[in-house]
Amino acid sequence: MSDPLSDDEIKDALAGLEGWERKDNALVKNFEFKNFSQAIAFIVRIGFVCEKADHHPELTNVYNRVTLAFTTHDAGSRITERDVDVARKVEKLKR
Repeated sequence: MSDPLSDDEIKDALAGLEGWERKDNALVKNFEFKNFSQAIAFIVRIGFVCEKADHHPELTNVYNRVTLAFTTHDAGSRITERDVDVARKVEKLKR
């Protein structure tokens, strides 16, 4: 089980994650794409990254927008280093 991060650790992590924010006990980001096809392609890439990490986000898609929320359920649905690590991997997919 992963230990929850402190408020200061979360703030430090967010400083290196452009566009991500803390909402309640999750790391959240909204992504916007040119069209639905690009959004779905991004979701597929996220799926492979998350499956490999065995850490899965709450994910929503509306047309060209994708919203991700990471939290660690076995840590009491709090933010852990696992959430930060996977968010960093997702950021690399945008490039």
